Amino acid sequence: MFNATVGNINNLLWGSGQLLIYILVFAGFWFSFKLKFVQFAHFRHMFFVMKNSTKGDSAGISSFQALCTGLSARVGTGNLAGVSVAISLGGAGAVFWMWVIAFLGMATGFAESILGQLYKVKDDHKEYRGGPAYYIKMGLNKPWLAVAFAICLFLGYGFSFSAMQANTISDALNHALDIPHMYSGLAITLFAGVIVMGGFKSIARFAELVVPFMGIAYILAALTVAALNIEHIPALIGDILASAFGLQEAGAGALGAAIKNGIQRGLYSNEAGAGSVPHASASASPTPNHPVAQGYVQMLGVFVDTVVLCTCTAVIILLADLPMSGEMEGIRLTQDAMTAHIGDGGVYFVAAAITLFAFTSVVANYAYAESNLHLFKLDNNLGRGIYTSCYLAMVLWGANASLFHVWAMADMALGLMTLVNIFAIVQLTPTIKALFKDYCQQRTNQMSLPAQSQIKPEISFSAQNIDYQGKLYSGIWDKK
Repeated sequence: MFNATVGNINNLLWGSGQLLIYILVFAGFWFSFKLKFVQFAHFRHMFFVMKNSTKGDSAGISSFQALCTGLSARVGTGNLAGVSVAISLGGAGAVFWMWVIAFLGMATGFAESILGQLYKVKDDHKEYRGGPAYYIKMGLNKPWLAVAFAICLFLGYGFSFSAMQANTISDALNHALDIPHMYSGLAITLFAGVIVMGGFKSIARFAELVVPFMGIAYILAALTVAALNIEHIPALIGDILASAFGLQEAGAGALGAAIKNGIQRGLYSNEAGAGSVPHASASASPTPNHPVAQGYVQMLGVFVDTVVLCTCTAVIILLADLPMSGEMEGIRLTQDAMTAHIGDGGVYFVAAAITLFAFTSVVANYAYAESNLHLFKLDNNLGRGIYTSCYLAMVLWGANASLFHVWAMADMALGLMTLVNIFAIVQLTPTIKALFKDYCQQRTNQMSLPAQSQIKPEISFSAQNIDYQGKLYSGIWDKK
């Protein structure tokens, strides 16, 4: 009965009902319109904010570390296996619709990250924590809904997702190097334990070191493949566009498959609207010191995850020109494509990429769930010890288990999280708009000063300057 209930809920959310796809697409259009298409109008400014984002303080991590932590959780098997699924079921046109949903998702990610910053709190270690549970409780005054979100988060990111990522790593290493699952599971658990024992800041430092390295290495690999096949690039782009709009022989059926699979896999990959990334956003001390600055940072995260890294996988697969059966294919399609380009080493390269991508997700998932311990008054040594022990046990178990039922549980938890989060951020739209207007006004005032002006006022946030919903944590934003 339990399995049937979970299956029915997932079918409604992700399956034939596709409720979440409609809701997330609506949210993307909603916030794009309400924020004056910020993802396009302020595209250059998004990169400008990152220029001075490497400094944190005693209470918060830097904006760059928050970006890397967010990418740690976002960038995973979805960027390698998820793109394979989209292309195998939806054709080359699915890539175009992944781009579309990424640009819509940038606005949603912008909105939820602003709220994560505004409604952040300080835990028992005087460090910043926050996320949807906090802005639901403080902004909407719905503590019961905040608790429901946090429970779903613990089931999903705290336990199930980390077990799945560990399973992915152990499978990849077993397939490429014939390493037994138990040995790889013990190694994953040990390394994860060393990192997460240091808390959120330790995880952020790890992400800051590993994420840029693995991202750049993967981009360089895709650029190398593209350079070796440069004469085929124009035809590749034409194929993506033609397939995206059903201009090929297959017609309307192919168009529907391209849209459905491109949107679904794009949403899975960038997590915009799921309520996960606001936890990383809330933990930062942004530069400039305004909640909207963190919105730009995480908007960049959606762009890098889907438009950049997922496109890299698509280029590798489509340029390999492998036969497509129309049936679902996962990571092996990516492995076969890379092998077609660089020989037998392709299997090892993809295995290494999966190991890094998935392991960073394992530790970032811990950080997201750990941020909600404060909500239950458990952000002390005992509470963290119990949660960490359960988390590491799930990682070890996941590396050795068959996870069909855990996948279903995780999908349900993520789906319910997303429903609650989208409801909350739409309700908090007036606050989001007020914050955005305040930031833009300060930026306009700053830019209107003469170029030779020696002193330009820094953009900063004061709670007295806007009408926000609910209440804020005392001592963070009420000081001038």
